[in-house]
Amino acid sequence: MTVTFSVRQAEPGDRDSCVAIVQQLPDYFTPNTHNELREHFSAPNAWVAVDRDEDTTVGFVLVESRYHGTAEIIFAAVLRERHGCGIGTALVEQAFAALAERGVVIVEVKTLDASAGYKPYEETRAFWQSRGFHQIDSIDPLPGWPPGNPAAIYAAALMASR
Repeated sequence: MTVTFSVRQAEPGDRDSCVAIVQQLPDYFTPNTHNELREHFSAPNAWVAVDRDEDTTVGFVLVESRYHGTAEIIFAAVLRERHGCGIGTALVEQAFAALAERGVVIVEVKTLDASAGYKPYEETRAFWQSRGFHQIDSIDPLPGWPPGNPAAIYAAALMASR
């Protein structure tokens, strides 16, 4: 499937379309994450992919910076029917470029660890690994995550830190 899309910085009005995407992905996002996304959505820290033909949001990435020089991708999603079209890669690359301009050196992402044995996340972990992320830890329970859902902690360097 050929998809023509563009990636742009999110605007405040994009929040609902991003929530709608996670609502369509119940294998990856539980209902409590919908409200978390609403609460944490910040347009300056989010990028959306828009289908040029349909003028609809088909994916997004949201980052949060808590400490100087680091950031975490706290949400990233692409509509299931658009997986494998390069949208997720374009979103992450756009976020990486913007974060590097801000002086971010290391980017973190958390996802479900392989030890959980949950098949849908095999593709998710492969995606992050192919974007240059390396697993640095597994934590269960991770504060804020339900017990029995081990978190795989991944990190990617945007530039040398020393």
